[in-house]
Amino acid sequence: MLTRRRFIYNTSIFVTGFCMQNLVAGEQPESSMDWFAPEEGQPHERTWMAFGAEESIWGTELLPVVQQNLATIARTIAHYEPVSMLVRESEYELARQMVGDKVELVVADLNDLWMRDTGPVFVMTQQGQKAAVDFNFNGWGNKQQHNHDAKVAKLVASKAGVKLLNTRLVLEGGGIEVDGQGTAIITESCTLNKNRNPGISKAEFEDWLMPLLGLNKIIWLPGIKGKDITDGHTDFYARFAKPGVVLAGYDPDPHSFDHDVTKRHLELLRAAKDAQGKPLKVLTLEGPMTIREEYASEDFAAGYIGFYLCNGAVIMQGFGDKAADQAAKKTLQEVFPKRTIEQINIDGIAAGGGSIHCTTQQEPYV
Repeated sequence: MLTRRRFIYNTSIFVTGFCMQNLVAGEQPESSMDWFAPEEGQPHERTWMAFGAEESIWGTELLPVVQQNLATIARTIAHYEPVSMLVRESEYELARQMVGDKVELVVADLNDLWMRDTGPVFVMTQQGQKAAVDFNFNGWGNKQQHNHDAKVAKLVASKAGVKLLNTRLVLEGGGIEVDGQGTAIITESCTLNKNRNPGISKAEFEDWLMPLLGLNKIIWLPGIKGKDITDGHTDFYARFAKPGVVLAGYDPDPHSFDHDVTKRHLELLRAAKDAQGKPLKVLTLEGPMTIREEYASEDFAAGYIGFYLCNGAVIMQGFGDKAADQAAKKTLQEVFPKRTIEQINIDGIAAGGGSIHCTTQQEPYV
């Protein structure tokens, strides 16, 4: 029930365009390097976030709640690893008051808060080199203004002191889930959508993406187009707990459009094999049937798949359904027995269709 992703905030204020210089690139950059994207559970150097909620998108009533949610996430993660948070100069003092002194603030121009999608995807080599991939954020297919957010990946790479890798592909970090050993789970609904990658076949997409992220196998899920601003990101539906183990969401509400989608995803994942040819162990995280009413809406994202792994902990959301919250926490504790499980309230962000995972981007430790 109520497991929908980000609503389309304001489709009248988008700006057009990808990075055209990347779209016409002749060869896959750095293709000779053995880059790979490590799984999220590997050690982090830090977490990147953005204090980027804006009144024109979130509204007067929800804005302070969302800002407090961002601060709660940042402070919680900061107990376990460094956090660097982008913030507009005009909101620097407000952010400092809310996040405290353990979070590094980096002044930047921003449109919104979704670092998982606007930030780069970090990659590394076995020899200890690190780089960041700019996937040409275009506002989830030009659905939202992104003139500033399109530059976030480059800014973060610069602040991290790593090489920026370009590609012709247009996608978001929330659309990719990797196990760090050559396997990815990706939804077709967003990545093969003409609003991101017009005219690119699945085979061409794989040829471009695999060298950048060190992939040998992509498990494709259908996702669903047009029901949320992301067109069905992977990180709402399925996540690797570790190589060979997948946590998948299930929407038990038969009236939800995600009910049939999540059933189909479970079927595909249970039949899939990873890059090593081994079947996946698939565990289900069933969404809550009830939520706290204060910020409830049709767009409220009430799934548990949007957890975030940081050094020594799992940061997950709870929604006020005592039985479902406890069941999801219990499952995550069993899957991550050596990690502390932190369950927090982020109802403001969820009201905008997002999760903890959507607000974060890990920088791996090398």
